[in-house]
Amino acid sequence: MAMYRKLGKTSSQRKALLRNQVTQLIWHGKIVTTEARAKEVRKIAETVIAMAIKERDNYEMVTVTAKVPVKDKDGKRVKEVVDGKKVTKYDNVEKQIKKDLPSRLHARRQILRVLYPVVEVPKEVAGRKRKTKEVDLVAKLFDEYAPKYADRKGGYTRIVKIGQRKGDAAMMVVLELV
Repeated sequence: MAMYRKLGKTSSQRKALLRNQVTQLIWHGKIVTTEARAKEVRKIAETVIAMAIKERDNYEMVTVTAKVPVKDKDGKRVKEVVDGKKVTKYDNVEKQIKKDLPSRLHARRQILRVLYPVVEVPKEVAGRKRKTKEVDLVAKLFDEYAPKYADRKGGYTRIVKIGQRKGDAAMMVVLELV
């Protein structure tokens, strides 16, 4: 007896499909898929969320000094002449950042093994690479979902049946985060 559903795909196709659906579930909060796929995605998503909950407070705040370019009223960098060359003028700014402790860093890397990178594209610049930004889903897990589900002992997802698909009568479901 198999320990997982094969979903009619080769192992590489199946892993890619499940990674993609877990990524979309965490990014959007819910997805529509078949019942068999939803049950497999649920297993992976629950382990990822449980890992984030376990390591949510395992960091330390560190003060670092960063060089930030000085900008004028239009938002352009201020240039100054040094030895006959124009160079950007910088200010030193102290920032507070979260530094992961070793176990949280390990959890972050384990989660990154499962999730694909997500690039957010605003509607005004659709189809272009400029002004797109990569979304940090692991930070979303640690900062948003982990505190939300901290008091739950599991069951972070819900499967709601919505009927059969017209083409092949496969049972369609909505898989959502509770």
